[in-house]
Amino acid sequence: MAYKITDTCVSCGACADQCPVGAITEGDTQYVINESECLECGACADACPTGAIQG
Repeated sequence: MAYKITDTCVSCGACADQCPVGAITEGDTQYVINESECLECGACADACPTGAIQG
């Protein structure tokens, strides 16, 4: 199952910088993960300072 970004996202962009396939983009109110591109590697979750990314 792909990772998801929760409402605690502060749009810092740390997760997008760490995604090896570029599956994370800036949305209207917070960053979003393209589920079909996510490798489920967890790099984004490790980089998130607020713990907003859940696997």
